[in-house]
Amino acid sequence: MSKYQQIKLEDYVQSGEGGQALTYTRKDGGALAKMFLYGMGSETVEREFLISRAVYEAGIPCPEPVRLITDGERFGAEYEIIANKRSYTRIISEEPEQLEPLTLKFVKLGKKLHSTPANTDVFPDMKDVIRPWIEKSTCLSDPLRGRLLSALDSIPSSKTCLHGDFHIGNIITNGEKDYWIDLGDFAYGVPEWDLSMNFFLANYIPPEYMDQLFHLDNATFRKHWNLLVKTYYGIRTEQEQRVHEKSLLPFAALKYAYNVCKRRNGQGEPSPRMEELARAFLDGKAPGYFE
Repeated sequence: MSKYQQIKLEDYVQSGEGGQALTYTRKDGGALAKMFLYGMGSETVEREFLISRAVYEAGIPCPEPVRLITDGERFGAEYEIIANKRSYTRIISEEPEQLEPLTLKFVKLGKKLHSTPANTDVFPDMKDVIRPWIEKSTCLSDPLRGRLLSALDSIPSSKTCLHGDFHIGNIITNGEKDYWIDLGDFAYGVPEWDLSMNFFLANYIPPEYMDQLFHLDNATFRKHWNLLVKTYYGIRTEQEQRVHEKSLLPFAALKYAYNVCKRRNGQGEPSPRMEELARAFLDGKAPGYFE
């Protein structure tokens, strides 16, 4: 606990909401606080802070992590505040004509990141990030656990950078410079880890959650995904797109299971929806999209 400096939440104003945390701007404008949701362990917070610090020191554009904090009930961290920043998704929600140019820019920045060699003495292999959660979490059934571990073992390795939570809501701009944010799962591996996240978001997020996280509707995010995947891989036909999307399914199964396990701190009963969808992905099916 001594690692964490106590803050008073009344000194902050809530400014954002994500899947695992709320963000608050300090009233004096000096920093942005990211407070993780109740029940999320301090280990997750510390890992994100240290990884984000390493990303910043590696020269990858991101806000500087400043300190670990707590309000007495939740854990979090303060980051450098980027003046006049907006996320790409916020811009698209307010200026729909920016969907195509910002998607193309996101692809360019993503491909640059994915071609950057990772310092493997500092950053972990994505497979090593995911494996302990799959092995130990009680919120997975044993049959699914076995299938996920087999899929994990079959995935090739690469020593280039991954964002880990790669989507268009996790890049911000002040109009002059772009910054990656939410870097707690930054790692190295094949880029399909990152791309599978977008495939999942485009097809399996409920409308209310899509609006909460991205300020977009599902149809807009699907347009973004279609342009993203076609541009990233140089796809010309729908048949080619389905081939690439099918190759993402094992990654999507593993990332979905990992995110559910991490959000629940590895505890609780198996989630029927997660079990059903992860099994379908491992069978090469994408229910409601293609079979």
